[in-house]
Amino acid sequence: MTKKAENVIVGISIGDLNGIGSEVVLKTFEDSRMMEMCTPVIFANAKIMSFVRKTLGLDMPLHGIDSIDQLVHGKLNVLNVWREGVNIEFGVNDEAVGKYAIKSFTAATEALKNKEIDVLVTAPINKYNIQSEEFKFPGHTDYLNQELEGDALMLMVHDSLRVGLLTDHLPVNEVASHLTAELIKKKITTVNNALKQDFRVNRPRIAVLCVNPHCGDNGVIGDEDDKVMKPALRELFDEGILAFGPFSADGFFGNGSYEKYDAVIAAYHDQGLVPFKTLSFGNGVNYTAGLEGIRTSPDHGTAYDIAGKGEADFNSFKEAVYLALDVFNNRNDYSEITKNPLKTKEKQL
Repeated sequence: MTKKAENVIVGISIGDLNGIGSEVVLKTFEDSRMMEMCTPVIFANAKIMSFVRKTLGLDMPLHGIDSIDQLVHGKLNVLNVWREGVNIEFGVNDEAVGKYAIKSFTAATEALKNKEIDVLVTAPINKYNIQSEEFKFPGHTDYLNQELEGDALMLMVHDSLRVGLLTDHLPVNEVASHLTAELIKKKITTVNNALKQDFRVNRPRIAVLCVNPHCGDNGVIGDEDDKVMKPALRELFDEGILAFGPFSADGFFGNGSYEKYDAVIAAYHDQGLVPFKTLSFGNGVNYTAGLEGIRTSPDHGTAYDIAGKGEADFNSFKEAVYLALDVFNNRNDYSEITKNPLKTKEKQL
C-alpha cells in the first residue's frame, strides 16, 4: 500500500557534530512545510541537537524519543541513540566526535534494514576520525554495501545530470588495474536498473568515459580502453543495454555531450566528480544506487572552516531529502507496474 507523503519516514544520521551536518539538517526542517512531505527522525541525542539549535539561533521545536515507535508525524523527531554528553567544538577534527557519527550512522542503517525507516539521508562524516577497530570502512557507501542487499554504486545527481563511477575511492595509480570487463558490466548494469526503477527512465542511454587521455590513441597512451573497455561495452549493447563509448573525457562535458544521455559513467573519482560539482553548483546529491535500501547524502563534506558560524548552505541536504522521497515513490510505482504485467495486460484487453 502506498504511504501518504507525510508518513514516509526519513531517517537522518547526524554525521560529524563538529562540522556543518547538524546545521544543514536543522535548517532543512526549519521550514514546517517539509513535515507535509515526510516524517523526519534524526539519529543522535535530543539535548545535543537542542544545543546546536540554540547556538545557531534556529527556531524549530524538537521532539525527543527513545524508540522509533514513539515518533510523531508533523514533528522533527530526535531519536536518542546515546545518553551521555558530547564535547562539541565546531571546526575541530576530533576522534571522540567521530565515534558518535558512527553510532548515529550504524543505528540508522539498522533501522533501514529493519524497515523502521523508509529512506536514509546521511550528513557528512570525516573519513579519518571515524576509523576504529569496530569500523574500518572508507565511508558510508562501503558499510552500506556490506549491510544491505545489492551492489552499491555512487551516483551523483543534479536534475537530469547523473554521474556514476566505475571505481570510487581508489588511488589514481590503482584505477587501471581494477577496471575489468566484469566490473564494467556489473556497474553499468546496476546504473541501467537504477535508471529504470528509481528514475522512471524506460530505455536508458548511458555514456561511458574512457580511462586514458584520448581513449589511449590506439594504444599510444595505454591500451585499457581498447582491450577492456570497448569489448565490455559491446557485450552490454548486445545484451540490450544502451551503453555508448568510451568517450574522451576532456571535452565531453564542455561541449554539452552529457545532455544526450540519461547517465554518464566515469572511470574514476575525479574524472566524474570535478565536472559534476562544477555543473551542479552545490545542489548535487550523492545517491547510493544498486542497494535494496534507499540512501542519499549532500555532495559536500564537513566544512570545518565554516562550522558553527551559521553560514552553511543547506540546499544540497534538502535536495538529498527530496531525491530520497522521489526514489521511494518511484520504486513503489515501478513495483506496482511490474509485479504482475500479465494481469495488467489482461485488464487492458
